Amino acid sequence: MGPRTADNASKNEKATTGSCVGPAKPRLRSSSDGNIYTRRTVGSRSSSCSLTLSSPKSVLKRPVSTEELITPGGPYIKKTFTIVGDAVGWGFVVRGQQPCYIQAVEPFGPAAAAGMKVRQFVVSVNGLNVLDLDYRTVSHLILTGPKTVVMEVMEEMDH
Repeated sequence: MGPRTADNASKNEKATTGSCVGPAKPRLRSSSDGNIYTRRTVGSRSSSCSLTLSSPKSVLKRPVSTEELITPGGPYIKKTFTIVGDAVGWGFVVRGQQPCYIQAVEPFGPAAAAGMKVRQFVVSVNGLNVLDLDYRTVSHLILTGPKTVVMEVMEEMDH
């Protein structure tokens, strides 16, 4: 999953302005519900590039229950990430409800640098269990909390 420009946008995206220009790496920034993505430039040159993503499809291969995630000996392992937000955000999008999961990870963002991946299920945010919350509540916890967020996630083990 690399950075997208107006030239290689997926069928779910449409360019709203011209293509990105300059050597700076574009960064995606999403609203709290993850529906709107806009390009932000990290670097010395500014860019007038923005993209809109309309209701992205779920990245999950199949529905997963909270019980399945917490069952001892199940196919999931717990991982903990400490993600320090930058001027643009944390670099990931949360989706779903009971349990929430990581829908997207920005390739050049803080979450990717910490090791976060798409399809991981969010167990806790800053020590608070969020398995029974929806993505809007989880996003609100992250957005209104400290710049450094500690997240526990469950990831499916490779077979």
